[in-house]
Amino acid sequence: MTTNATAFTRIVCELQPPVARIFLHHPPRNVIDLRMMEELEHALAEIEPRQEISVAVFSGRGKSFSAGVDLAAHAPDQAESMLAKFHTVIRSVVAARTISIAAVHGHCLGGGAELAMVCDLAYTTELAQWGFPEIKLGCFPPVATTALAALVGQKHAADLILTGRSITGSEAAQIGLVNRAVPEGQLANVVEESVKRVAKLSPAVLKMAKKASYAWDAIHFDKGLARSEKIYLEELVKLEDAQEGIDAFLAKREPSWKGK
Repeated sequence: MTTNATAFTRIVCELQPPVARIFLHHPPRNVIDLRMMEELEHALAEIEPRQEISVAVFSGRGKSFSAGVDLAAHAPDQAESMLAKFHTVIRSVVAARTISIAAVHGHCLGGGAELAMVCDLAYTTELAQWGFPEIKLGCFPPVATTALAALVGQKHAADLILTGRSITGSEAAQIGLVNRAVPEGQLANVVEESVKRVAKLSPAVLKMAKKASYAWDAIHFDKGLARSEKIYLEELVKLEDAQEGIDAFLAKREPSWKGK
């Protein structure tokens, strides 16, 4: 039986034990604003203690998984609140007892890609667009700078973070960012196959296996993310170029970098 965990406006949360399905729902491209972050946090907090839920599937309604975090939230006066809220969501996914699965189609950029990459398993359509374009806006992606290299290797991570280029779902699978890339029409079936495999297993054992088998050590992840947050808030947001990146994007013009 499908039940709604609570009333949300930016996400849809459907509980079908042993599966929780969380849909990002902020048309047209599921931009992650502060309200969506709060709703994700609340949904995860509701799901975590429910012993009958062993799998959480994240996907996007409409044409995209997510185009990333709301640009307005990157402004200096909102950056601290934005990072605190978004990283609470990320830490909750990483530390969760449930096994998380990302089902990605369309755009999966910035914070959207960070959310998908920290899921335990990730599947994507071949033509989905993955990327961390923050560098083009005069900032950087703290979660990706912390954990992406552990997933895809240092050179691939540097390529994506330092150039901001986008890659297809097929390339994401080739470099190890996701488990598998499939044609658009096959994504739902592939995800459901994975859900069924996990749902047959012991939730208690899955919890222990997840705790023991992360590609990056959880303690190092927490420390690394805290360091990235510190650099972002104490150094990055004070740069003129950080504001220029936002201003240029909003004005739909090329940024004029000052180098300071």
